[in-house]
Order: sequence, then structure tokens, then C-alpha cells
Amino acid sequence: MGFYARRLLAFVLAMAPAVCARAYDETAVTGGGTIAGLITYNGVVPMKKIIPTKDVEVCGGPREDPEIEVGPDKAVMNVVIALEDVTKGKAWPADGGTPQLDNIKCRFDPEIQVIRAGPLDVVNKDPVLHNTHGYYGKRTAFNMALPNQGQTIPTELQRAGVVRVDCDAHGWMEGWIYVVDNPYYAITGADGKFSIGDIPPGQYKMVVFQPLVGPIESTVTVTAGQTTESDIELKKP
Repeated sequence: MGFYARRLLAFVLAMAPAVCARAYDETAVTGGGTIAGLITYNGVVPMKKIIPTKDVEVCGGPREDPEIEVGPDKAVMNVVIALEDVTKGKAWPADGGTPQLDNIKCRFDPEIQVIRAGPLDVVNKDPVLHNTHGYYGKRTAFNMALPNQGQTIPTELQRAGVVRVDCDAHGWMEGWIYVVDNPYYAITGADGKFSIGDIPPGQYKMVVFQPLVGPIESTVTVTAGQTTESDIELKKP
């Protein structure tokens, strides 16, 4: 992420402090609706130059990474779409185990993920020290040294919101965790499309998050038994 974009995103997140996860009640949804759309980006894709300064046998040599993952048809991958302030509705997805944030070849894997507020396992798969540091805005969410390959340290993220992750030992490493307190969310794949279904009819705040452009908020209205189309074009700030 570029310097000014990083400063802007840090300011936005710092000015919008995370709140404790709200209680959410699973209940039958009658006449649920759907929000679906396509996320695109039509600008020049900025590149981030990575120059590892240590542990190059693990981290690799210099490279350039795109700051936004855009396909040939302008579709954007790894964009989070989430509804906020939903207190009851459909059941959470089947439990797939504790989510993980892996340190692999001096990269975070996944680089962007959505997790339910609660436990997270931080894993080091490299034979070098990583110091994985997560932040809600400027506030530390977790900070842990992982000197051993194969090491796992559990933590908790009990607040909804965006957590930026870096490595104090390898300053170019950066990842993002979007913590949710309800199951109405999606993350785009390579086709840039998303769909969130079984939503109780009503009006909601929808947040679209991609690190380069930051969070984008809008209000959407869900009608019983219908699909609300919400195509969004991302623009570099």
C-alpha cells in the first residue's frame, strides 16, 4: 500500500474505533432477500515494491506486488462485503475449526480474511523468527513472537472491525482480518462477484473493504424474496 493511502486508511480506522461484538441471535428468516453484485476497478493498478533485507533464503528476493487484485475483466478479488448492526437472522456457517493466520515465506496467508469474533490461531511455518502484530486502528489487538517453525499461538479477536497485521521482524509483511459479529458477509473470488442471502427484509449499512481504497459505506434496502443488485466500482483515493 502506498504511503498516503496507508496514512488515510490508518486515520479512518483510528477515527472509527472497534466495538465489542454485538450479541447475535440465530432465528428462522421469513421472506429473506439477497444482496448481490460485482466489484470492479478501472484505474491503473499500483504496485508495491518489496525488498527483503533479512532472511532472504526464506523470504525471497525483491519483487513487486499489486496493491489490488484485478482480473483482465476489471473484476476485483479479495474484497470484503459485510452488513453491520444485524442482531438476528440466519445461522452461522458450519464450524470449520479455528481460523488461522499463517506466516509462510514471509507472507501472511491468507492476506485478507473474514472471521467471526472469537478465537484465532497465529502460525509460523517458516524457520525464522516472526513477530506478528495486529492492530485495531492504532491500538494493539495482539503482539506475539514466534521464533520456532511449526509454532502456533492462540489469540482472541472479540471486537468487530478491521485488524491490520504486520511483522515487527519483517517490515514489508502486511495482512488484514475483517472481524464480523454476524454471518451476513462475503469475500469476492476471482470473478469479483458476491452474494449475501437469507437477509431479513429491511434497511442496512453495507461496508465494502479493500485495503487500497479503504472502507466504503452505503445504505441498502432488502425486499422480501427479491435480489438487490449492488455493483460497485472501486477508486483509488
